[in-house]
Amino acid sequence: MTTIRQRRVGKGPEGGEDQPSEEKNVKPDGKTLSDHTGGKLWNILSITVGGIVAISLGLLTSVYVATLHENDLWFSNIKEVEREISFRTECGLYYSYYKQMIQAASIQQGLHGLVYDNKTESVRTINILERMNVYQEVFLSILYRILPIQQYLEPIYFYIYTLFGLQALYVIALYVTSWLLSGTWLSGLLAACWYITNRIDTTRVEFTIPLRENWALPFFAVQIAAITYLLRTHLQPVRERLTLMAVFIATFLFSLTWQFNQFMMLIQALVLFILDCFDMLPTAKVTWLYIIQISGLLLVCVLQFFNSMILGSLLISFNASVLIARTIQKNLKKGSMLNRIGNLILHVLLVLCFTLLLNKFIKKILNLESDEHIFKFLKAKFGFGATRDFDANLYLCEEAFGLLPLNTFSRLSDTLLFYVYLFVLFLMTVAAVIVAFRNLSSGSNRVQFMEKMEECTITLKPDAAYNLIHTVLFGCLALSTMRMKYLWTSHMCVFASFGLCSTEVWKLTLKCIHLYTSQRTHVIRYSIPIITLLYLSYKFWPGIMDELSELREFYDPDTVELMNWIKSNTPNTAVFAGSMQLLAGVKLCTGRTLTNHPHYEDKNLRERTKQIYQIYAKRSPEDVYRILRSFGTDYVILEDSICYERRHSRGCRLRDLLDIANGHIMDGLGENEPDLKPSLYPRFCEEIKKNLPSYSLHFTRVFQNKTFHVYRLAKHK
Repeated sequence: MTTIRQRRVGKGPEGGEDQPSEEKNVKPDGKTLSDHTGGKLWNILSITVGGIVAISLGLLTSVYVATLHENDLWFSNIKEVEREISFRTECGLYYSYYKQMIQAASIQQGLHGLVYDNKTESVRTINILERMNVYQEVFLSILYRILPIQQYLEPIYFYIYTLFGLQALYVIALYVTSWLLSGTWLSGLLAACWYITNRIDTTRVEFTIPLRENWALPFFAVQIAAITYLLRTHLQPVRERLTLMAVFIATFLFSLTWQFNQFMMLIQALVLFILDCFDMLPTAKVTWLYIIQISGLLLVCVLQFFNSMILGSLLISFNASVLIARTIQKNLKKGSMLNRIGNLILHVLLVLCFTLLLNKFIKKILNLESDEHIFKFLKAKFGFGATRDFDANLYLCEEAFGLLPLNTFSRLSDTLLFYVYLFVLFLMTVAAVIVAFRNLSSGSNRVQFMEKMEECTITLKPDAAYNLIHTVLFGCLALSTMRMKYLWTSHMCVFASFGLCSTEVWKLTLKCIHLYTSQRTHVIRYSIPIITLLYLSYKFWPGIMDELSELREFYDPDTVELMNWIKSNTPNTAVFAGSMQLLAGVKLCTGRTLTNHPHYEDKNLRERTKQIYQIYAKRSPEDVYRILRSFGTDYVILEDSICYERRHSRGCRLRDLLDIANGHIMDGLGENEPDLKPSLYPRFCEEIKKNLPSYSLHFTRVFQNKTFHVYRLAKHK
């Protein structure tokens, strides 16, 4: 088991021409300054300063997380095997392909090894580039090989520094998005500071470096910034085309680097759909964004050798259905309010039916079952019937896939982020409801109602409307699934800082309490963010300094001993069985062949994993031996932390999930479902340690320490 111990002594542009802003280029007497040299110089100076601040904050964040990583593990001092072990579970699996490409005799041979891989899954050849999103590892390994840096920088440092460098891009994108929304780079500064002070809830890059989301989220943030700029009014055609290109590139890179891209972009497509239905976004731009999502995903599909999971994604079915339904219903946004509401209801039903039918048809044609475990998990999670499905329960019992813990909100509140976010969210939601209702009423005969609505002068710009619905839907995702909170909390920083620096938000607030003047609005939108920044500096700067000065050391001697033993005492062609998490490290550290691994998006692998995990179930030694040998297993690794697991409660321990799936009664005190029966055999992982003849006939213990037990399988004729 890994522990961290105390280290031992020894070894967008503000004021741009496309930014509509009430205060921009206006004198107190109302005379415009758009052609005035002083006004232009001020804009240039503001953009320059804001840009420098953005880049500086991005680089500082990158250095900050890199320093935390070094201080936590003493990464520069530990052995190479310890560095690799620190890449836990699927992180180690992904990094192993980067290492494989680096160690290959040539780039061509490395690519061939990935396309025809027979070491990741025993007795089976798979295409890694098709199955997994590892093009970033391929690109990075090629870059490392061709650049003259081998003498100065180890491959592992080139890898982790690239990921930490992407954090700079991430923060800059968040900064720019907030700046574009509010019209002042002070908003971007506040967003970046909130991102840093809420680091525990906004990123986990420093301890899960190779995780796919750490590659993908910076590009997702860039895409959101580009969409925010695209949705501005009165964009020049050239700028609009360039922005569309930026959106496409960011969408493509996001899709290429994360296997869950389709689900995130489906939520984004729902944002566009909702806003388009209420006429809050330009239809032409929404259409372009739908097309960009589809084309970006299809391009990734081609690069991943026509990965069927992408072709069968709900995103492609949904976007195609929206475009088809819109073609059928050409008068969707015309007529009286009642007619429009009726048309909208019909439109939603039409899109829903088309999406389900099209998706079912595609999956039937492709015989696609790769993502069925996700839908089983969602069905069970939201109470649509209990399940004994092993894969679904495996997700349900993991904390990362549970509801967002309440202590998250207390941490976010300590920095004032959550309070500000709720304030801005409430005001913007009220404005959105009023604007949506007004849009639905346009074209009706209720002229008096419209005149009263016009007197309210409540508006919601398309870019602000997009970010509002974006934060609401991704908030719902985060609340339901903790692992997805990083998509929400980072955008929460953007949205809250925008609201605090927004002219529109303060104008609406002051009008509600009858205190509005343009001067007062101007003072508040700058003074309150500055006070907030001073508060954050006063309260959190000492803690950040203490955190940076705390030195620890990576310490996992049992796993190090296991990996060293495997490398020294087993053939290079040996096949190992065990838990998914451990085997990823075995592949990375030793290069041995695996029976299963943590990349779970394949039905055959899920079935194989369930079979391998019978080593922790109540099965006979003959059954377990037969199963393991069917996958070519030479050695099996048993972990006490799984066999005698106490991390989860009864019903969620791995051995309990296996018992339920096998129809057996669970261990320990507590209720069992009526149809579960006692097993005829004891638990394999416990009984094998007694060295009984029925077990020693098939399994010979060849290694053990406090955590792991390794058994060699007999090769009977």
